[in-house]
Parts: sequence; C-alpha cells; structure tokens
Amino acid sequence: MERNRKKYLVVVITADVRKKKLLKVEVHIQGEGPSEAEVAQKHIKEAYKEGYKIGKFYGDSAYDTNRMFETHHGVGSEGVIKIRKNAAPENMRGSKYRRKEAREYKKQGYRVWADNKGYGKRWVGTEGIFSAVKRKYGENTVSRTKEGLIAEGYQRFWLYGTIKCYGESRIGGTI
Repeated sequence: MERNRKKYLVVVITADVRKKKLLKVEVHIQGEGPSEAEVAQKHIKEAYKEGYKIGKFYGDSAYDTNRMFETHHGVGSEGVIKIRKNAAPENMRGSKYRRKEAREYKKQGYRVWADNKGYGKRWVGTEGIFSAVKRKYGENTVSRTKEGLIAEGYQRFWLYGTIKCYGESRIGGTI
C-alpha cells in the first residue's frame, strides 16, 4: 500500500548577488512544473532581453545540464555551476561548454574550483534570500488549494522584495 506523499511548494528565484536583489520568482507544486534548470534558463533569457548584463550565474548541481551551459554561452555569461559527482568528462556528449567545465572541475577538485570561481557568492544571493523569507514568514503555508499555495509563495517573496526596497530607500544603500 502506497501512501500519498505530501507535495512541496517549489520556489525558484533569480537574484543579483552583488545587490542581493530578487529579480525573478517562479512557484509551482512539486512534480507539476518545470525543473529548476528550465526555470533558470527562462529567467536568464528574460533578464538578457530586458537588458541585464549577466556576468556569472551561480548554481548547484541541479543546474548541471547541457542546455544551461549552452544558454550561458548564448547570452555571454559564465555558468559557475557545480558539476555532478557522477559526471564523466571523457564520455560527455552534448555541450562542449559543459564538457570543458567538467574537465576543469575534475582536474582542480571542488575546493580549488570553488575558490577560483567564487562559488560561495551563490549563498549570499539566493540562499540568503530564502533564509530571510523563511525567517520572516515561516516555512509552513496556510493555503489549502493549489492556486492558494502558489499565490502564497509568490506573495512571500514579493513582500520580502518590497520591504527590502523600502528599507533601502529609507536608509540609503543595500541592506
């Protein structure tokens, strides 16, 4: 007998790591929406079309896909994406940019690669925002319908961004 497993709310954000500013948010129910990498690709393409200059994109191994590396090359940015442990650069097919990055990652090892690429900056931009939103509004949701859950996810991040901008305008500078 298989129990109904609780579905989680998936929130994918794109943020400016220097300004710690939330740029884009997408919310869906686990298993019912696109993958994190697909959402990130969409966000990158939209930001590029809106005139943002994307220097580097920091992502964990969930973003380690051929299409992500191709997207970064297409918009002229560098993908600082942790390569999955089971990646074998010598047998890799698809993106030559991912293959090149995987070879570099395997050659240097995680610590050296992370230091050289500045991989730790990802925590300030995205994980810091997630932490702040959870700290202020909690991890649990109160809505019962799918539409309500999704709206609640968007509202929390929208509210965080609005309050942060307001605070910066009152104080002057980046919070």
